[in-house]
Formats: sequence, structure tokens, C-alpha cells
Amino acid sequence: MKLEIGNFYVKDIVFGNATAYSNSVLTINKEEALSIVREDLHITEADIVIVKPGDKVRIVPVKDAIEPRCRLDGKTVFPGVLGNLHQAGEGTLHALKGCSVLGVAKHFGGFQDGLIDMSGEGAKYSYFSTVINVCLVAHTDEEFEHNEQQKKNKAIRWASLKLAEYLGKSVMDKKPEETEVFNLESITDKARNASLPKVAMVLQVQSQMEEAGYNTLNYGWDTNTMLPTVMHPNEILGGAVISGSFMPCSSKWSTYDFQNFPMIKKLYSEHNKSINFLGVIFSNLNVSLEQKERSVLFVAQIAKTIGADAAVVAEEGYGNPDADFTACLVALEDAGVKTIGLTNESTGRDGGTTPLTSMDIKSDAIVSCGNVSEMIELPPMQMVVGELESLGRDGLSGGWANDDILGGSVRADGSIIMENNAMFCGDQVVGWSPKTMSEF
Repeated sequence: MKLEIGNFYVKDIVFGNATAYSNSVLTINKEEALSIVREDLHITEADIVIVKPGDKVRIVPVKDAIEPRCRLDGKTVFPGVLGNLHQAGEGTLHALKGCSVLGVAKHFGGFQDGLIDMSGEGAKYSYFSTVINVCLVAHTDEEFEHNEQQKKNKAIRWASLKLAEYLGKSVMDKKPEETEVFNLESITDKARNASLPKVAMVLQVQSQMEEAGYNTLNYGWDTNTMLPTVMHPNEILGGAVISGSFMPCSSKWSTYDFQNFPMIKKLYSEHNKSINFLGVIFSNLNVSLEQKERSVLFVAQIAKTIGADAAVVAEEGYGNPDADFTACLVALEDAGVKTIGLTNESTGRDGGTTPLTSMDIKSDAIVSCGNVSEMIELPPMQMVVGELESLGRDGLSGGWANDDILGGSVRADGSIIMENNAMFCGDQVVGWSPKTMSEF
């Protein structure tokens, strides 16, 4: 399967009379863009705000990030979600690099929503402070979304996907500045270097909600109802997987993360050099113990069937999902597959709590991407996109309305105190993370 992604590097985004891309500048016809957003009648209010790295801007509550793209064959970038099913991961895509579309609530946030600071101390906590963000700030008529801590937010998230496709079409007929080619042979192809260790990537995506509408989608399919399967890495990079609306936000993998998955790209870059990259075992994170055990059995069986010598296992989340994560590492090790785990930790505000809720002596090669409970205190910003009060009022996973000692997450002067939990995709398990480990 061969995927070509033609890249266009965006250096500025402005509003103008027509949506177009020229000389590294993306111009957006705001009213035309909003007319596409308003096609969903559940959207009652909408605006587009452009924010850039270095701006003294705080964005909250952020629901998803998407890289603007288009397919040259005219089909949707997100099969099974915005259009009919078709094979993702093959053919040619064009992508606007250095920018994203952010879905932002104008009012109500929820457990899975996060915060991005575009400058200052807070900027280091999220990859999305480094790109130009087209913020779709919207409100909906869905009363359930206003009053429940855990929210689906489908109208805002789907409108953001549509806006990203609309912007991506601005480079449909243009010649890219750079083309990335992802062409991984079949597992049995003789072009593979058989002498190198055979490595698979295991993705454990968030799928713990039994009610529809919250979980990661694979070709539009709720991953709560699926069993682990083999996927070509191009499918992940090519739009087959859409971020869900459940995971505490620093642990979350946005749609942008799936589109650009740095760890997958790293394994690709080492293929036929230091490793023989087999592809992706796409798994899930489950509710009951029986479900967890079943998925683990499938992952280990698939790894053995495709002949994996080693696997990199990435977990989206912490807490309950740690049981799936550790069990997967152990099952692979028992099957003779050497493992490396990628996850964050939940070690408490003082850093002294057990990092994973489930641990095993066989899971002895784990990369920590940070502590979700790390305390973060940040000064006010000149501008807030969205609604700052949502951080404390609406149950964002790292915020609180009041604490007997610390008070509320949002102070009267606009400064904030919160847990790392609320940083949008802040632990960056997919491979963006600039964090390093220090020994004391």
C-alpha cells in the first residue's frame, strides 16, 4: 500500500475574500467557511478565530485538533465519518502543515476537554502551541452537552472535521513543496530485510464507553465493539481513525495526532535499516476484565502470527486502561515478543503515588511521558478563546470549582492553577513530547 502526502508549509493564516493558498499564506473566506459549519443545525453559534505561536492567548475548552487535508481523488479524508467508506492510506493526499483546526466550545466544556496556551510558561505543555490554530468556536442546542460532565460534542467535532477538509481543498490543484511517501510492503514481500528484528506497533485507543458517541472511531466504527486487528500504518496516517470524546485530556490522542503519528513515522524511517517494520496491531481499551483479557489474547496471537520479534505498545490513557496496558505487555513477553511501553503516569500531585494502577515485573521497559497530576500554575493571558470558566466549572479532568486549600482553578484575575490532566494532548504519548526524565 502506497500513500503520498504532499506538504504545504503554512507560515501565516489571514481572513480574505477567497479561501486560497499562496506563497505559504492560507487565506480564509470566513463567511464561506462558517456556512459549511452551519450546515449542522445543531450549531447555534459559531465563529472562527486565528491564533498564532507567541500570541498571548489561552484556548479552552478544546475538543479536538485536525490537520487540514484533501484527497486528490475528491473522496473524503475521513471515510465512514464524513462520507462513504473507502480505503484510507493509499493514493495522494495534500496537507497544510504547521497549522490545525481546533474545535472549541464557546461555553460548556467537559471531562475530556483541554487547554492550550500559545505563549509563556504554559506553551511548553502542548504541541499545539507551536502551530497556527484555526479555532472553530461554537455552541450547540444539545442540552445534554451543557449539563453532563462527560460530553459527546459530536456537532462541534464533526464541524471541525468538515472545516479542516474545506481548508485542505485550497491546495487541491497545487504542487506541494515536499512529498512524503509511505510505502510498506506486505509482510511476506521479499523486499524486506529478513535478517532485521521484526517490529510491530500496538495502538491501544480509548474505547471504554459502552454508550455510542464517545469512543475512538475506526472507519466510523465504534472501537468499543471491535476486536484487535492488523492495520496498515498508512491507514492510521491517512484518516481512518478519528479521536474520541472520553479520555482525560493530557492523555488524549487528537485526530491530528493520528494523522501525523510520530512514532509510526519513526518506525517507518528505520524500516530495512535497523528494523523490519511489520505494521500496526490496532487494539482497544475495554470495560470488563473479560473484555480486557480477550483483547490481550488477540494482540499476542496476532503478534505471533505475523512473526513479531518486538513490539512498541502505546496506551491512550491511564488508570483503568493501565490494566489493559500491563496485561498486553505481559502477554507479548510471554509469547516471546520483546516489548517497550509508552504511557503517562498518575503519580499524584506530590509524585509519590504508584505510577500505574497495574504493574508487573515483566513490563520492565516503559517510557514515561509525564505525570497527569503534576500541578501547573499560570498567569493570566490577554485573550481567552472559548470560555475560561469552563476549566473549573464544567469538570475538566485537570480543573476544579473549589479546593479547600487551593481555591478554584480559575482566579478572579484570570490566572489559573490546574493539573497537567487538563493540558490538551499534553502528555503526547504519540511521540511529540519534548519532556525529559531527570534523576534526583
